[in-house]
Amino acid sequence: MKSKNTRTSYTRKAKKKNTIFTSKFFGNLVLIFLFFVVATVAYHYRSSFAHYLGFRSRDTTIETDVFSEARNLKVLEKNDGKVIGIDVSEYQGKVRWSYVDTIEEKYPIHYVFVRATVGRDRPDRQFKKNWLGAKENKMIRGAYHYYRPNENSLEQAELFIKTVTLKKGDLPPVLDIEKLPKEQSIERLKIGLKRWLNAVEKHYRVRPIIYTGEKYYDDFLKEEFSDYLFWIANYNFYREEIQDEWLFWQFTEKATVPGIDTKVDVNIYNGDLQQLQFITVE
Repeated sequence: MKSKNTRTSYTRKAKKKNTIFTSKFFGNLVLIFLFFVVATVAYHYRSSFAHYLGFRSRDTTIETDVFSEARNLKVLEKNDGKVIGIDVSEYQGKVRWSYVDTIEEKYPIHYVFVRATVGRDRPDRQFKKNWLGAKENKMIRGAYHYYRPNENSLEQAELFIKTVTLKKGDLPPVLDIEKLPKEQSIERLKIGLKRWLNAVEKHYRVRPIIYTGEKYYDDFLKEEFSDYLFWIANYNFYREEIQDEWLFWQFTEKATVPGIDTKVDVNIYNGDLQQLQFITVE
């Protein structure tokens, strides 16, 4: 009688992966990477941190952002020789203009852009006081209009013209465009912008400046509005120097300035004081 060979079948159990060890390993890698990034940033801005902390220790009443202030100082250092200015609106409240003089007690403020109008129906609530205060403080001043894409462009231009009287030594008018339209196409938006620009240029006999964000500029305005000078907003931490093609660069919205109780936008003009005076209204 033939005997049957029986085989015992079995399934090899898979070894459990050491998930705890793996997660800890990658967690430690992330922590090391973050530490390296923070250490690199701290080293890069070491002189700014030192100046900032020493300066702020004398004034504990102002709410501050250490990294933003350190970057602001670094940018100002890298653009030394270029002219520094600010821009204000009703959001800064009542500005005590006689105190507005420098940033960090080191960098003189030579000019200010003042918001004049919003859309087709509203002057800025602090425009008259800011416009007069800047002049009395012997600052070069400019007025800007906040453009609303879905409102009639010529009515917006008329409001600006009615509100702002430019005098010799003032900066050209500024069109501030930041929003995309909800009720019209991009092409219609561009037509409206051109109508505003043409109406304002015809009235003041000086070509306006366009203010916008860098991405908005690259995506919608750079090619078709190349005949105009641009004031660009870019707050990216890695950018520390003004681009050659920008007339003004708004590099922060988180600066502290004497005489103003809120954070302030700071701008760099791509030239010296004599060159800035050259572009003012004659």
